[in-house]
Amino acid sequence: MGYIEDIREVVGNQPLLLTGVGVGVFNEKGEILLQQNVDGRWGIPGGFMELGESAEEAGRREVLEETGIEIGKVDLVTVVSGEHTHTVLKNGHEYYSVTIVFVSQDIRGGEIKADGIETLEAGFFNLQQLPENLNPMIKSMILQYVATVK
Repeated sequence: MGYIEDIREVVGNQPLLLTGVGVGVFNEKGEILLQQNVDGRWGIPGGFMELGESAEEAGRREVLEETGIEIGKVDLVTVVSGEHTHTVLKNGHEYYSVTIVFVSQDIRGGEIKADGIETLEAGFFNLQQLPENLNPMIKSMILQYVATVK
């Protein structure tokens, strides 16, 4: 079992405060790496941190696990938190997330491969042709980020 599962054994469904990461990975063509989650929505690779892991390490790990792509340097973009991050899962577990969002253009290797567990599909997308069922918050952050770096 992992850290979150261990806590759930003690607290049940009570709301937790969980720290996670998301990484916008851009290739040399300016395309962004997106992954389709098991719920059908597209987003950037990411997930919750493990004990003893830095946010940067968690970002690199999540990108590799979910997409097969290995990245190096990551740069901080923003931190997302607040009431709007409250989530209630189908099993009744509740949490509020603090998500540290990074960007990386440092692709070190690997081949795009969905893990089949958290990710159904993964690929690089042109910013003018993003998937229709892209998480609206992620889409907004991508477009805001791109506008600031031009």
